Amino acid sequence: MQVFLVLGGYMGKLARVNLRTGTVRYEFPPDEVLKKWIGGRGLGVYLALKEIDPRVDPFSPANKAYVMTGPLTGVSGVPTSGRWCSVTKAPLTNTIHDAQSGGKFGPELKFAGFDGVILEDAAEDPVYLWVHDGKVEIKCARHLWGKDVHATTDLIKEELKAEVGDEAKNIKVLAIGPAGENLVRIAALINDKSRAAGRGGHGAVWGSKKVKAIAALGHERPKIAKPELFREAVIEAMDKHKKSPVTSEALPKYGTAVLVNIINKAGVYPTRNFQTGYFPTAEKTSGEVIAEKYMDWEKYKEEICWGCPIGCARYTRITKSPFSGEGGGPEYETVWAFGAQTGTDDIEAISKANYLCNELGVDTISMGHTIGTFMELVEKGKIPPEKLRGLNAKWGTPEAIVELVWRTAYRSGIGDELAEGALRLATKYGAPELAMVVRGQELPAYDPRGVQGHGLAYATSNRGGCHLRAYLISPEILGVPELVDRFSTKGKATLVKHFQDIFAVIDSLVLCKFSSFAIWADDYAKLLSAVTGADFTGKDLEKIGERIYNAERSFNVLSFGDGRAYDTLPKRLLEEPMPEGPSKGYVVKLHEMLDEYYSLRGWIDGRPTKAKLEELDLKWVAYRLEEEGLLPG
Repeated sequence: MQVFLVLGGYMGKLARVNLRTGTVRYEFPPDEVLKKWIGGRGLGVYLALKEIDPRVDPFSPANKAYVMTGPLTGVSGVPTSGRWCSVTKAPLTNTIHDAQSGGKFGPELKFAGFDGVILEDAAEDPVYLWVHDGKVEIKCARHLWGKDVHATTDLIKEELKAEVGDEAKNIKVLAIGPAGENLVRIAALINDKSRAAGRGGHGAVWGSKKVKAIAALGHERPKIAKPELFREAVIEAMDKHKKSPVTSEALPKYGTAVLVNIINKAGVYPTRNFQTGYFPTAEKTSGEVIAEKYMDWEKYKEEICWGCPIGCARYTRITKSPFSGEGGGPEYETVWAFGAQTGTDDIEAISKANYLCNELGVDTISMGHTIGTFMELVEKGKIPPEKLRGLNAKWGTPEAIVELVWRTAYRSGIGDELAEGALRLATKYGAPELAMVVRGQELPAYDPRGVQGHGLAYATSNRGGCHLRAYLISPEILGVPELVDRFSTKGKATLVKHFQDIFAVIDSLVLCKFSSFAIWADDYAKLLSAVTGADFTGKDLEKIGERIYNAERSFNVLSFGDGRAYDTLPKRLLEEPMPEGPSKGYVVKLHEMLDEYYSLRGWIDGRPTKAKLEELDLKWVAYRLEEEGLLPG
């Protein structure tokens, strides 16, 4: 019996789209698979391990792209259930990679009758998918190729109006922009015009497959297997969200950029490509300033993700030249990437760069970070002047961050080199040590020298430099669930593993990580049990998260031999003490944490052992590693 008959409203229906042949096949993963992998990130990783050669070129037709929802996506009443995720082998990192996004597309895909769409092979000519009421159609997108995300979204809705009439206004669109078409390795997938599955270059994978967009519209709503338990679970979860000062006060009032002053005050706000951790004029780009001067509070209500009680979304408007514009954001990471990372304190220029990234389909974190890398290369005389075409690329130049977004998306001039990401850019100019990356992915907005556990989380992130594999900023800076000594390495390995495992589950449900400021494993288990009808405990979810994390690491080992050599940080963060501010004098003491982390994971030198994989019901993965001589020990 299939899971869609057993587990309440969780249909588990997948659409497998062969882009070369133009065929669509519908299928349902077995009950036992969904119980072990849940959905979203977990199910995507499972399918990728089964279906993708880990050594495949990410731009090869043999790579696949998975667009996934989860069992809690679109379930009314579940806090932050308006999300979806993309899973693929990423062109930026060559790792297995997932990218998460909010907005309203995820629930609409679920309402259309699907928990996942699998993109296989590659189309000869551009196409988009029309997903509605239990079926998927492949449509011509030649007229959309070259268009930005906003134009693409509007044109698709107008085109489909002939089929669905006024309901076209309810269609939700996920699209790539010119950056994805041009195989920019930091290209994003953008839904609802301003929500991004940003990291790793998933947009470029779509571009290689000639997929311009997915449009979704549906009328089916998930059913609840255990209504009484569900009501109880929702009341408890909502009550905890209301009692958390993070989810009930800080994020709704000031958005994610509320962190600007907090992180800068702690001295871990990376400035000028992580040369220091304190930006003297950070206040000018803070969430408080954005809320006071630039928010469009009417449009803000439309920007809030589906089913979200938090409302951290921003919608801003810049009315003055030369950076006039409007749109969703900017978020904290974006404010930092185009701000302190490049030495820029002009919030209007930062906002304009953000709008352009949303329109052109570029990851704001990697884009701003790579510009910061570029500026340090310029500062150190590594970039020939003729490459600049007269552009002033010194620290703190507002027009440069805007101009370089355009050049990167269209691979114009020096933009062709920025399009490859920070590591490839710095390596080309003989200074790879200036690339602040892990596994080729640019680090985000926290300098780990003043947050030791967060440094370990960076180093061991399977998808590359990321703050959302394990957000140790919660306990080390914000005191959630309790404050720990951020300069100490003691106990950090245990915290990192725990966060990594639970976050893998949150990404599989699929929910927003901000919910973790209010609820944790047992709460998620209760919600999942109520919706699906299967019984899950918090401990069950921890094991599922551990399974997902080990599966990802195994994919990477099969791909490029991932292990201790890759579980590291840039030399600057390990050897150069923070030069100033509250974290002055510290480096990341990775060597004090890494072996303990491996011991807790049951790994040897960063690779899962046969015993650990078998313990997690991954015997088939252990067999593949053993067959290729990649098991440790």
